[in-house]
Amino acid sequence: MSAPSSPLGSVARWGLNLFAVGVMMYLFMPIFWIVGFSFNEPKGKFNFVWQNTTLDNWREPFKDEALTDALLTSLKIASISTLIATVLGSLIALALARYSFKGNAFLDFVLVLPLTTPEIVIGSSLATLFLDQNVTRGFSTVVIAHVMFQISFVALTVRARVRGFDWTLEQAAQDLGASPMRTFWKVTFPLILPGILAASLLSFALSLDDFIITLFNAGSVSTFPLFVNASFKNSFSPQINVLATIVLLASVALMASGTLVSRAKSRRSTR
Repeated sequence: MSAPSSPLGSVARWGLNLFAVGVMMYLFMPIFWIVGFSFNEPKGKFNFVWQNTTLDNWREPFKDEALTDALLTSLKIASISTLIATVLGSLIALALARYSFKGNAFLDFVLVLPLTTPEIVIGSSLATLFLDQNVTRGFSTVVIAHVMFQISFVALTVRARVRGFDWTLEQAAQDLGASPMRTFWKVTFPLILPGILAASLLSFALSLDDFIITLFNAGSVSTFPLFVNASFKNSFSPQINVLATIVLLASVALMASGTLVSRAKSRRSTR
């Protein structure tokens, strides 16, 4: 039998729970604000003050063509850079987890460096490099800049997944006659796939949200964060909140589907 809890302990637990709820509300309040104001009907050009509830904003979510083009540009950049960073970062993670070689510690330092360096330093350094090489800043330079910091996130995330990998499974597959390539695709890759998917989703979100590094290397290209920042000077339409809410719902749907798939696989493996 468990000992009865003291009144002081009950008060402490209730206080801790209330504190946790308050912190969560503080963290999610900006998200609730964005979603709520997507149903607002502003009287002027700025959607900052609540006026009336309306569904007109959601009837034409892509009404602002410039805003829609900026969002599509951000999605293209995030998709391309995430694909490149996922492939390169996963290969780096496998090499670091499986092999020991000279310079291993230095490579670890290089991977962590982009995560600890301020974004304004990375963005200005890349912009200086492109200007010195007479490279026109635009779509391609933004992709290169995003790949630079995404690789670190992917490599570290996948490496954490691979760290507990049982490499004897590969040896067993090869002892049974499987080639190294077939062993990788049939044994190694399915087991580390959840880590790769998690890393790719994280890097995609970081690319879609990036502002400072993109600002230095975008040139004439306008991404969604850059467009939203520039719109504060002239207007702030409800469509910004609508598109932001759509992106949020899509992200939640992806995370939920990934969680359901991983749970389904784990249930099948335990049967």
